[in-house]
Amino acid sequence: MIEKDLKEKIRELVEIPIIKKGLELVDLEWRRERNGWVLRLFIDKPGGVTIGDCAKVSEMVGKILDKEDLIHRSYNLEVSSPGIERPLVKKEDFERFRGEKAKVVLKTPLEGRKNFSGIILGIEEDFLLLEIDQKVWRLPLNEVKKANLQPELKF
Repeated sequence: MIEKDLKEKIRELVEIPIIKKGLELVDLEWRRERNGWVLRLFIDKPGGVTIGDCAKVSEMVGKILDKEDLIHRSYNLEVSSPGIERPLVKKEDFERFRGEKAKVVLKTPLEGRKNFSGIILGIEEDFLLLEIDQKVWRLPLNEVKKANLQPELKF
């Protein structure tokens, strides 16, 4: 199975059970790292997730994946909160975090650049509106390779 297809199949299997627990599956990663393969799930809920939430999801997802027998190699399963630099994956994420600062990387350059950092203004049709230095950029959603919140920490 192609890695991207495997990732989508895993999402299909675990997203509804996670939602039924009152949680959101923010994102998942399937990647090879120094110590082998890792399946990393990022979950969230209003007010944030607890270690207990992560443990329950880890146990539940482990059972689902063992039963379905999709992954035919050894791997580590990790479940955590998305952290302060939360990935923005779905259209709804960009609407939810309107007014927040984000970093966006495009697959192909737009006006000579791939990296953008600005304030999320929202979604218009299939474009992300991002304000950078008082200019509004219309970034095609299908060209977004990666997007994360960029919170400004004040000390």
